[in-house]
Amino acid sequence: MPFKSPRLLYPSGVTVAKVSAAEKLGQRLIKAKIITQRQLADALEVHRATGQPIGKVLVDLGYASQGQVLSVLAQQMKIPYIDFENRKINPNAITAAPEELARRYTVIPVDFEDDKLLVAMADPRNVLAIDDLRIVTGHEIRVGIATREDILVAIDEYYKNAAEVEDDLSAMEGEGDLEQLHEISEDAPIVKLVNLIVTRAVNDRASDIHIEPQEKDMRVRYRIDGVLHEVMRSPKQIQAAVLSRFKIMASMDIAETRKPQDGHCGLSISGRAVDFRVATLPTVYGERIVLRILEKESIMLDLDDLGFLPESLEKFKSAYTQPYGAILVTGPTGSGKSTTLYATLNVLNTQAKNIVTIEDPVEYRLPGINQVQINSRAGLTFGKGLRAILRTSPDIVMVGEIRDQETASIAVEAALTGHLVLSTLHTNDAPGAIARLTEMGIEPFLISSAIDCVQAQRLARRLCSSCKEEYKPSKQALLDAGFPLNGDEVPTLYRAKGCTKCNGTGYKGRCGIYEVMVMSEQLERLTVARASAEEIKRAAIEEGMKTLRDDGLEKVRLGVTSIEEVMRVVV
Repeated sequence: MPFKSPRLLYPSGVTVAKVSAAEKLGQRLIKAKIITQRQLADALEVHRATGQPIGKVLVDLGYASQGQVLSVLAQQMKIPYIDFENRKINPNAITAAPEELARRYTVIPVDFEDDKLLVAMADPRNVLAIDDLRIVTGHEIRVGIATREDILVAIDEYYKNAAEVEDDLSAMEGEGDLEQLHEISEDAPIVKLVNLIVTRAVNDRASDIHIEPQEKDMRVRYRIDGVLHEVMRSPKQIQAAVLSRFKIMASMDIAETRKPQDGHCGLSISGRAVDFRVATLPTVYGERIVLRILEKESIMLDLDDLGFLPESLEKFKSAYTQPYGAILVTGPTGSGKSTTLYATLNVLNTQAKNIVTIEDPVEYRLPGINQVQINSRAGLTFGKGLRAILRTSPDIVMVGEIRDQETASIAVEAALTGHLVLSTLHTNDAPGAIARLTEMGIEPFLISSAIDCVQAQRLARRLCSSCKEEYKPSKQALLDAGFPLNGDEVPTLYRAKGCTKCNGTGYKGRCGIYEVMVMSEQLERLTVARASAEEIKRAAIEEGMKTLRDDGLEKVRLGVTSIEEVMRVVV
């Protein structure tokens, strides 16, 4: 007798057992508050009269969606319900099963979990399909359930992209005529590959794309939440065409490969306008290209969203609400200084204020704010631009970075003559900014009068809210990290675990770690006396300043991040 795969939602014929199963599913839907008792009674009546499955009847009557029925059914069967809107498919998993098999059984590989291949199936009781998948893929299969329509859409999307790019790249191998490099870079295969790299980076929340020529191939890495991840290796034969495509997009000279170039381009990805800042660097294996992804939504943040502790935010607000003075934000490259300044300008930006910025480069265009781009070739430096800005009667001035004595001197003078000045400086902590300005040649008495607030910051990865786990650290580990203890009591903290929502990293998103130093009379006296950064730091701590480490460990206690992450980003 041939085996017949039972139909999960569409059984034929009516028996007492099947009616009981229908009633059981209906009761679960009621418990989940998806349908009412009356709606179940109506559906059971149609089910008994027509023999249609209870799930289909509920969907046809408009009492529930197919996804709702399947999610409850998945709980009943103790298997995961896979909603592709909330769960991304791992591209590496797609290659485990051929498209023909996926279409034959209406299944699609989703991800690898504990050495098992998780697959979404329209009919998870189809044992023939599971056996075939096990044999073909060489993996043990973990079954999940999804709607037939969602699976078919995913098959069309993922298998089409993977097959087209793979076939096109195979066809491109051997193309190496440098005289036709421009034409090759415009060919469909190269365009598809570049679009795939860029689109995937944006969808994965990357901040940078690194295209890195190697000895035998070309490596592609994304920086996600401040950490680089390798995502792709491409054949060496297409390297020149791919690099040229990126350079054409950024309006660079593709014939120039011996010196660095900078460029800019904008694309629309999934309906979102995304800008890219592009830089090239010649290496021994070819030009290295880095694309900085600039999404306007990421910069239009409120200060409340940046991760300030209430006390630190209150101190910072007290500084930028002053009518004049200088506010400095310090930290290494990539620590979120520009984001903090832009968020502050969003608060200060009103029709009553004349706000002018001078930046290199202008990364984000802000409505209602006059932004000036540095142009060294034309002689427009920070110093010259800042002098010109002060002749246009600004109320608030933002200087992208204080790099030299001239810029520092003009910024300090502007703060002393009735302007609110915001700028960045490269120092490790807040007290170090005072010493840095002194080293630049600014008189200490001017610094003490002009500076209202110095804020140092870092960016730490947030623990993934879906998988972070509690644990009790050892007392010695807490003491080594400088964690404040209340007697012998060891607090319960959280650490990274890893799940599909965070791509197995245990982290998703970032939060700021801040050190806010507001100038007081004592700190002003120390500045005039040319005290060292350590002396100023001790005095600031005595007055209540939280150091970067203290702020980070407080966020560890709150379950925002982990001790390991704070130790990684804080010196």
